[in-house]
Amino acid sequence: MEFGTINILAVVVSAIAAILVGFIWFSPPLFEKAWLEDIGRTREQIEGDSPLKYLVAFIGSLLMAYIVARLLDLVGGPSLEMGILLAVVVWVAFVAATSAANFAFAGRPVRLWLIENGNHLLTLLVMGVILGVWV
Repeated sequence: MEFGTINILAVVVSAIAAILVGFIWFSPPLFEKAWLEDIGRTREQIEGDSPLKYLVAFIGSLLMAYIVARLLDLVGGPSLEMGILLAVVVWVAFVAATSAANFAFAGRPVRLWLIENGNHLLTLLVMGVILGVWV
């Protein structure tokens, strides 16, 4: 299943992996309690939200995985090393930098920035590894 030089199955698997990373990252043993405190919500409030948020997250993950795959193709082709490097560069240049400014202006806690951006970094690394090795 390829779309041009992009393996669509690898993109879909990367998007699913991103959702799984989020479920684990924001689970009770890891960062759920601190994250909920910092956003001022309870578990019950979050569970009462529309399930549409999961569809939005999955579509966003599909788009992100596709762009990472496309970027890997543009920089010379996929490899484990390039997948990891590209994940870090994309995170630093686009995710961490823009969200840091947003958090600073909103006066949100640094801990929340670390929790949310740790998830984004790990997600991009997982995508980079999957897309980097799945030729």
